[in-house]
Amino acid sequence: YCVVLFDEIEKAHPDVLNVLLQILDDGRITDANGKQVDFCNTIIIMTTKKTTLQESAMRYGTAMGIFWTLKFILFPVGMKMPLLLTLFFILTIAVPIIGYRFVKNYRDRECEGTINFPRAFMFTAFMYLFAALFATIIHYVYFRYLDNGMIVNTYLDMLNQLAVSATGELETSINQFREALNIISQLTPLEISLQLISQNIFYCIIIAFPTALLVMRNSKKA
Repeated sequence: YCVVLFDEIEKAHPDVLNVLLQILDDGRITDANGKQVDFCNTIIIMTTKKTTLQESAMRYGTAMGIFWTLKFILFPVGMKMPLLLTLFFILTIAVPIIGYRFVKNYRDRECEGTINFPRAFMFTAFMYLFAALFATIIHYVYFRYLDNGMIVNTYLDMLNQLAVSATGELETSINQFREALNIISQLTPLEISLQLISQNIFYCIIIAFPTALLVMRNSKKA
């Protein structure tokens, strides 16, 4: 009696898998010289190391977080360069499309082409969560050491220019926007970062629903 262990069988050469098929079919294998090895009293154990959903979500989420970071850099710079600000909004609109591609890659590469709605939703939600955490660190560093009120002051200058000729409802809206900006200016970098991560998580959970519906596949197509 003996035990044969194949550790991480997914890394084995295809010829090894063919040998295993012969063992399962005949209970024995025959080498090139015609010698037979009997496996009747042998226990064969095969192990695999599959990536967990959380590990995959962290990997894809980190990539998404890097994309968010590069996109975020365009925002403060775009306050003085409208073309870059336009690019920022275009990339923001592209986030759900990139998220869909990431989840689809996860389905095809690590779920053998099939995934149900709960698993697709959980993966998407975790992916965006890790992306939001990554981006929050960048947001904090920016507002703590680089911004110095630049974004809020730029918006206030724009509002002041509009207020010169504003009347009626437009003037009321401008005043309300000013009040909101004044409140934001009183927030600490940590509070701003927490506000942003709350918004990111909220919107990304909403995006996760249609993404999971589009990606889910319960059985492979013929």
